[in-house]
Amino acid sequence: MNYLLIEQAETRNKLKPFTFTRPIAEIRVGILTIREKWEKYLKTGLSHIAVPHLQQKFPQKLAKQNVLINSSVCPTPELVNAIALGATLKKGNILIAAHASDEEISFFNVSEKLQEAAEFDGELTIISEKWNIFQFNGKEIKADYNLITAGRNTQHINDPHSIVYNESNIFIEEGASIKAAILNAEDGPIYIGKNAVVNEGAIIKGPFALCEGAHLSMRGIIKGDSTVGPYCKVGGEISNTVFFGYSNKGHDGFIGNSVIGEWCNLGAATNTSNLKNNYAHVKLWDYGQQKFEDTGLQFCGLMMGDHSKSGINTMFNTGTVVGVSANVFGSGFPRNFIPSFAWGGASGFTTFKLSKAMEVASIVMQRRNVEFDESEQQIMTHHHEESISDRFWESN
Repeated sequence: MNYLLIEQAETRNKLKPFTFTRPIAEIRVGILTIREKWEKYLKTGLSHIAVPHLQQKFPQKLAKQNVLINSSVCPTPELVNAIALGATLKKGNILIAAHASDEEISFFNVSEKLQEAAEFDGELTIISEKWNIFQFNGKEIKADYNLITAGRNTQHINDPHSIVYNESNIFIEEGASIKAAILNAEDGPIYIGKNAVVNEGAIIKGPFALCEGAHLSMRGIIKGDSTVGPYCKVGGEISNTVFFGYSNKGHDGFIGNSVIGEWCNLGAATNTSNLKNNYAHVKLWDYGQQKFEDTGLQFCGLMMGDHSKSGINTMFNTGTVVGVSANVFGSGFPRNFIPSFAWGGASGFTTFKLSKAMEVASIVMQRRNVEFDESEQQIMTHHHEESISDRFWESN
């Protein structure tokens, strides 16, 4: 059977800035991306029905008969079994899975499918808001850990200077290095990916995932429910935060209840606030409604899109949303919605020119042996144009 990941425009808007540059199912929550979760359960590859400007990088693969799966839904064994039996499923007003021929896909109607769908009564994790990524991260680490490690043997910590609590809840992939660290898996599993490095003095509390090739710096502190995606380098104090991949926070500074996209860099002593002084609910910028939305959460920090950067000593206020390829620097707190391709900080912004942004992206990606190819250039060019209306200073 051929499986395709579908998404709704409203949910794409809710998950911006992360969905400016990727389909929903390429979001990492837990150890794996949503697509990777489905692929492991279904034991086959999945493709996306992506918006036009993402199709070159994420092409769809059609067959005569297809199963369409909602990109926002994280799989469970019960859900996968129900889909394997050919069911069309929903959860409330959310379509989870449906069947369609290649001819039907071009005029696929979600409302019609909802009417014929059976209600799935099992528990599900659905990523429909950007804060759901960190909110459900601990839960998804546990689920992914069980999925990835089932029937496999872990590498062992042979370093005599490392201290381990509940070692049976720790899995270490081949090539990983751990030296003079503290790993506490009493409250949740710890996953250390292939060729990942835990440096001297690091303190880790699970649930936690350090993905392939990622580095945790000396004296790095992980307070749990956090994921450091592939080839990231992080340090300082990290709490309930997800780094998608290829991003750096190599120095001291606190980040909590946050989500950081790919190819980002947080300068030395960058700090995020994740709690308002009056303990009120945090509001986040909603791109679809073009206004701030109440998250209902007391703790919420920084949402940063791909390729964005902060200078040394940058301070992000509670509930700050930063778009794609923004450069934030200077003293004081910048505004808590920073559009894509912004250049500046609390004293004001100018526009980061597209040519310069692409030049920087190419250099940054080459350092990780990844090409800033035509598909990446197309995505960045498209987003530079679509984000003009967000850059308020350009219309003044």
